[in-house]
Amino acid sequence: MSSSSSMNKYWIPHLDIHKKVITQELQYYLGPEATVRPYTREGEDGFLITTPGPCLTDEQIDDICVKSKDMWERQAAARSSGSSSKPLKRPLHQPVVISKAGAGESPRRRREDRRRHDPGSRRDEKRRN
Repeated sequence: MSSSSSMNKYWIPHLDIHKKVITQELQYYLGPEATVRPYTREGEDGFLITTPGPCLTDEQIDDICVKSKDMWERQAAARSSGSSSKPLKRPLHQPVVISKAGAGESPRRRREDRRRHDPGSRRDEKRRN
């Protein structure tokens, strides 16, 4: 495999290109050493292509754009037909607890703290007798 210093790097804008399509098609066009990843250049989102040879031709990019359009249409069709027949497992945007205040304490420790602060608890009565 070639070292990254001998590889050519090209940036192309993401306009009309589906990430999954370019990821699947790139090695078909440019060979097994070619890679692609999302990349922002001068504030514009796109893809950084690393390859030992030249970049994609205009025809190859057009082909990727056509396949991307097909992918978006299939996804839209699946969403519109699937949403009415398939119930959601949970409502959209339902809050999911990541952490709660006081979560660092164990439940046993919290019980013991409550008992210490509650002088009328049964446990305290047993100790006094």
